[in-house]
Amino acid sequence: MIGGAIQAISRLGRLARTKAQVGVTPHRVIHREGSWSLLFFPAPKRRHARPILMVPSMINRWYVLDLMPGRSLVEYLTHEGFDVSVIDWGEPRPEDRYLRLEDVAGPMIGRALTKTAKASGADKAHMLGYCMGGTLGAMHAAVHSDSMASLTTLAAPVRAAGILADWTRSPAFDASALVDAFGNIPWPLLQASFLMLRPTLTPSKLWFLWDRAIRGPWNDDFVFGFLAKERWANDNVSMPGEVFRSWVDDIYRDDALTKGTMSMEGGPVRLEAITTPLHALTFEDDYIVPMDSAEPLVSMASSADKLHTHLPGGHVGAVVSKGARKHLWPLLARFWSDRDAPSSAPALRSLG
Repeated sequence: MIGGAIQAISRLGRLARTKAQVGVTPHRVIHREGSWSLLFFPAPKRRHARPILMVPSMINRWYVLDLMPGRSLVEYLTHEGFDVSVIDWGEPRPEDRYLRLEDVAGPMIGRALTKTAKASGADKAHMLGYCMGGTLGAMHAAVHSDSMASLTTLAAPVRAAGILADWTRSPAFDASALVDAFGNIPWPLLQASFLMLRPTLTPSKLWFLWDRAIRGPWNDDFVFGFLAKERWANDNVSMPGEVFRSWVDDIYRDDALTKGTMSMEGGPVRLEAITTPLHALTFEDDYIVPMDSAEPLVSMASSADKLHTHLPGGHVGAVVSKGARKHLWPLLARFWSDRDAPSSAPALRSLG
């Protein structure tokens, strides 16, 4: 037992010194604007006419969608023949404190959709929004529903529910005071808040890693995957101040999205106005965005083609785990493949 523990410590030390390689699927930047950029991942052999635009949360790094070889949704989809683009929100600048939520959900998402479709020579792009990115997509679809081929949301909140709702609705929580004090909301403050949702999460993850290392069987791929996910989880982004204020006050405190009281580009943002094909996915063990927070998007949208899928897993693990490659990712690919352009499939393209 002692010899096994020493060997496990040696292995863990060796792997810990090896920085996890993340975001390595080949791509190029096709658009830059302020702090954000649009990354384009061409399919080695394109088999689908319409590309996919992926929008991550504004407080997380984009590479959760391209975590590492074998655990990358982007890599999987390009090998399935889809062109893919991903928004990299970058680091907010001091002046970004004045950026509004409706500026992001409206013109920015609109340009990303247009640039993505143009890069593939397509009429439209599908959109996948993860967490906050799905909320941005829902807001855009509520005003410009015909601008995307379909909308897919992964654990995307549209109304307040769960412990985050309880916190933000407390009279003691003053979002405006934080914005006035900091401008952009510092990422350490945001990360500490999410860690407090489950105070035992970090020690439980370390114990799980140690247990796997001692009792085995030893698996380098598991440890590399663990380190890659932890690198992403501890590589966070500050949030533009006015976006944060609106996110807390409008969406979480006032339920403005489900009540239809938000506005964008001079008009109302009403989920009932969404008519594009819609697929909302929720996860059983998601304590950040429980099903009650995400499901109203489906029940309220007017889309004739809409689907709600509830799967096992948590907010992050369900998207990047080995199991995701067997279950979630093929499910997403089939949804988009079945809703490809009505014209004939594009000519195969090789990146030789």
